Amino acid sequence: MVAAHTSSHSSESTEWIICLDKRPAERSGEDVDIILARLKNAKAFERFHTSLLQQICLCGFYECLEKGITLYRQGDIGTSWYAVLSGSLDVKVSETSRHQDAVTICTLGTGTAFGESVLDNSPRHATIVTREISELLRIEQREFRSLWQKYHQCLAGLIAPPYGVMESGCSAIRMPDKENISNNSFVPGSKHQNKVPSEKILRAGKILRNAILSRAPHMIRDRKYHLKTYRQCCVGTELVDWQMQQSSCVHSRIQAVGMWQVLLEEGVLNHVDQELIFQDKYLFYRFLDDEQEDAPLPSEEERQESQEELQDTLLLLSQIGPDAHMRMILRKHPSERTADDLEIIYEELLHIKALSHLSTTVKRELAGVLIFESHAKSGTVLFNQGEEGTSWYIILKGSVNVVIYGKGVVCTLHEGDDFGKLALVNDSPRAASIVLREDNCHFLRVDKEDFNRILRDVEANTVRLKEHGQDVLVLEKSLSSSQSSVHGASSSHYKYRVMSGTPEKILEHLLEMMRLDSQFTESDSALDDFALMHCVFIPNSQLCPVLMAHYHAQALQGSEQEKLDYTLNNKRRVIRLVMQWAAVHGDQLQEEDLSVAFLQEFLVSVSDDAKGIPALRDQLTQLERIVKHNTEARVSQKKHNVLLRHFSMGNEKLQKRQPIRSHDEILFKVYCCDHTYITIRVPVATSVREVIGAVADKLGSAEDLVLVNLSSAGEKAIFKPNDVSVFSTLSVNGRLFACRRDQLDSLTPIPEQEGPSTGSQSGFELMSSKDVAYHVTSYDWELFHCVHELELLFHTFGRQNVKKTTVNLDLFLRRFNEIQFWVISEMCLCSQLSKRVQLLKKFIKIAAHCKEYRNLNAFFAVIMGLSNPAVSRLSQTWEKLPNKFKKFYCEFENLMDPSRNHRAYRLTVAKLEPPIIPFMPLLIKDMTFTHEGNKTFIDNLVNFEKMRMIANTVKIVRHCRSQPFSPDSPLASKTHPEVRTYVRQLNVIDNQRTLTQLSHELEPRRS
Repeated sequence: MVAAHTSSHSSESTEWIICLDKRPAERSGEDVDIILARLKNAKAFERFHTSLLQQICLCGFYECLEKGITLYRQGDIGTSWYAVLSGSLDVKVSETSRHQDAVTICTLGTGTAFGESVLDNSPRHATIVTREISELLRIEQREFRSLWQKYHQCLAGLIAPPYGVMESGCSAIRMPDKENISNNSFVPGSKHQNKVPSEKILRAGKILRNAILSRAPHMIRDRKYHLKTYRQCCVGTELVDWQMQQSSCVHSRIQAVGMWQVLLEEGVLNHVDQELIFQDKYLFYRFLDDEQEDAPLPSEEERQESQEELQDTLLLLSQIGPDAHMRMILRKHPSERTADDLEIIYEELLHIKALSHLSTTVKRELAGVLIFESHAKSGTVLFNQGEEGTSWYIILKGSVNVVIYGKGVVCTLHEGDDFGKLALVNDSPRAASIVLREDNCHFLRVDKEDFNRILRDVEANTVRLKEHGQDVLVLEKSLSSSQSSVHGASSSHYKYRVMSGTPEKILEHLLEMMRLDSQFTESDSALDDFALMHCVFIPNSQLCPVLMAHYHAQALQGSEQEKLDYTLNNKRRVIRLVMQWAAVHGDQLQEEDLSVAFLQEFLVSVSDDAKGIPALRDQLTQLERIVKHNTEARVSQKKHNVLLRHFSMGNEKLQKRQPIRSHDEILFKVYCCDHTYITIRVPVATSVREVIGAVADKLGSAEDLVLVNLSSAGEKAIFKPNDVSVFSTLSVNGRLFACRRDQLDSLTPIPEQEGPSTGSQSGFELMSSKDVAYHVTSYDWELFHCVHELELLFHTFGRQNVKKTTVNLDLFLRRFNEIQFWVISEMCLCSQLSKRVQLLKKFIKIAAHCKEYRNLNAFFAVIMGLSNPAVSRLSQTWEKLPNKFKKFYCEFENLMDPSRNHRAYRLTVAKLEPPIIPFMPLLIKDMTFTHEGNKTFIDNLVNFEKMRMIANTVKIVRHCRSQPFSPDSPLASKTHPEVRTYVRQLNVIDNQRTLTQLSHELEPRRS
């Protein structure tokens, strides 16, 4: 007898429970419909046919149990089968007859089921105890047997072996013969990939097996399940549970599944029925070592090794697990892929070069049809020239040669490239042969039928609006997720996504689609994208008049009331967009007289209208605040700030950083060939032509003068006359030189560009690593917070094209290089080996604290500094580094692994909550990748899908800054003035040649 929990449900949620509480014979057709509506949304039954669900509605019972209730004990004879609707339950097994000895081997969560021993009256194999308040659906033995006989194929996927998976290969699932008991010795099946495991994975499997036998030996044992004994097996759910308990690097069950999949793919772990996909279910798996009879238990020495190497092994598997998990998903038949599977594939497709130009909808369609294909041997011919084209391929791993008869190898394609599409598009023979260039190549394949269907679907769902015979707006039609009718989709059940159009038509459509009765909708998201990205295709000088015209637009037909309604709603939409536009642009608006004037004029219009239309008054108050802020800020901007040597970190003042604006002025040294200099005072956004003009006033002539960025290594970069705001683009120790073209060869760096000749060990070694990391993060946050979202766009599309400055972004990106060179400089200027080892430990600790503070930009900079050849070659130093720090460093390096488009980093950052300082160079790379892979205009129409993709990357920055930097740490209340000053005035060597020479002087190359 179990105690039921009575909870307070709403009347709506209790209605189906009341129906289930009735005796089955008393349930009406209406009762069944109410229960059915609830069970259709239950995870446990999401794949069940409606007829089976109706039968469950007629015979099931509802139970809600308190935490800690024992449902039944190991050894009991079962009377019911259960499905978990919500909550979770612990599965406990005892090797003795004492219930006190029972250990929890796994947890059953929402969507799982248990109790199938009722099929043959065998004793319960485990004790089930509620872990929290849990809702269950219970079916009594007689009814469940009846359902099993009629619907066993549906039920088999939900319950444990042998009824479910163990017989999945059979043509029909039948009740087994009780007398036929088999040892089920392992026999390699034809399904298994007969490959030799790599040494690394073989070792990983051995470490995990030994660790399990040392820590939880009950997990590997003979499993007597119904009529068969499965020798020396583990259970999938137990393996996942155990792995998650062992390491902080395992964050989720999905991640753990991927890690076990690595072993399964290599044959180090095997499913007893040779299935190739590891599942977090009650399925049996066996380690390779346990396939032989009487496999030896690990020795004491092996147990010790497994303890020492377990964390490194789990770290290794956590790094290669995501790829194995991806391959596992791609090996599934498309019809078997879950919504989570499709989302994982889609996320992968976002970073594949060959697909960068495709729309979001097409990528999501591809996620449902892509097939994984791999080939082991170099020289394998994928297809021959002249053959019929049947598939399109994308290279996931490896490379191929493109071979044409009579010409040989004409090119090589690598990871991210695609081939074979032309023959499908043109329905023509293959134009070349494709031959594997290396072993073990992986591909994504789209077959012709799916390829053509997607193309047809895209065209069928494309709506084109024309004016004067020309396309002016292209929309993509798709079913709305909020479809409510079951009688087919009417037009109201479709949503329309802007793909391309003229700027005016895109704006008109987005305003029409704006919902005034909601806080945020998908159309508002598109409006947000428009407000952010419009500077690329319609500058403010053109946008402001268009917005004003929309605001004053009148309805041309309809009754007087309809005209009034149109006018009101239209004005409210435009006001909302203008406020959104002002919010996105922020301080950037104050730099444009035209934009400030528009806001003032727009406010006057709204104020006048609000007198006759009271419904506008709420928005008017908000608008007044925005206009007042921009007008006052504009007035204060008229007083230009003089930024004394603002970009020279050495003399920088220590007050909190404020955003630098285009009109702010700077005092800057421009050097001549003889190392004399001229100090000029100009606005930050000054063009090179204007700088040369200012210098020429003092040099006497501007004829043939060029402006040069001269690095400390003597490398020269000549600026173009139209380049703007070049002061912030100099390298860390770079200087600006002006000279005639014929003097370029005589330019040499000035002595101060060389950087320090001694390290700062004496002061630096006294500073706490955590203090340093805190103040580095504090300063980096100030720099990061100064970067305006629009600067990311100006940088991507070319600031010379939009005539805008990116000075705040430039300085933040330069900070990354500065920290990197600071690490290398300090290491190479430390002459004493013992102190160098201490310094290496300190930098690894600083990196760890930066990661803890979610300053991933500085974290990457420090680790990249340590991996610089000038530091990584210091073998004597690294040899003396304690193993603990070597492991930390190895873990950090793996996080920086650039393979699969920095997958390791992306998975890590996706789990973090803001505030975050992201690895900015990667975000810049993502935006450049999207920009270069997609045209800005298609047939003279704005490619709005491209704008949406770039806006999504910018919104990552917005998300990272959505919370202020205020670490919950006693450090926050301390000033540490000496540390604060130090990290803001780093003195570095940025000449790689000099650093390498210093490194060789410290530790000459061993003969």
